[in-house]
Amino acid sequence: MDEIEPFRGETIGQRSAALARGALSAFGNLLFPPVCAACGRTTGTHRALCVECWSDIRFIERPYCAVLGTPFSHDLGPDILSAAAIANPPDFDRLRSAAYYTGSVRNLVHALKYRDNTHLAVMMAEWMRRADDGMIARADGIAAVPLHKTRLMSRRFNQSAELARNLARLSEKPFLPGLLRRTRRTSRQVGLSRTAREDNVRGAFALSPDSEDKVFGKSILVIDDVYTTGATVSAVARLLRRKGAAEINVLTFARVLDETI
Repeated sequence: MDEIEPFRGETIGQRSAALARGALSAFGNLLFPPVCAACGRTTGTHRALCVECWSDIRFIERPYCAVLGTPFSHDLGPDILSAAAIANPPDFDRLRSAAYYTGSVRNLVHALKYRDNTHLAVMMAEWMRRADDGMIARADGIAAVPLHKTRLMSRRFNQSAELARNLARLSEKPFLPGLLRRTRRTSRQVGLSRTAREDNVRGAFALSPDSEDKVFGKSILVIDDVYTTGATVSAVARLLRRKGAAEINVLTFARVLDETI
């Protein structure tokens, strides 16, 4: 039997372990072939997108509103605010999102949220980290929009918490699980008007007992999967502001947008 020749600087044991890992990976791919995370087509690696789905993704990039992160069609200069941010300043300080909530991005959100594909949260958190515009560096802690306990029991996990946990790990920032509680089970927001969404979540959140010191005077980064009208994160931001947070920023994986402004 031929001996295994190690690479330069590598022992025979290390080379053998690498070959074993490669063989196990190949065997795993036979049992569970890698498929596109968004559409299910066969791909070359796990946790990847096929060419068609990747080309369908629209990332949110500059230029955009300095507060709401709403994309502009033209570069109007630094720190320009949108009309919405001027007319109705949000309850949080800044909002950023990674991508438009369309096509492949919608499929990824649904795969994480409804089909228990929690492994997707790693890739999605990486995209969010690239879109954070410096908010992560400023954060003293990262918190997720919570689910009500009855919904958490039926779903088994909170998709926003999965994104927040992975984002905190990637950025080496404190993750604050359980900081926020949803005190009553709200109706699903899908299909509700802006006003109805605001009424639905008004007074629905609270801090966990003895958590004020994690908020007072601190910069808190709030994580959610999708930003639509902002009713939910605004309710969370109002609570954090009442509890003395110095800065409240919001980072989501996707955002519902018609077009740039």
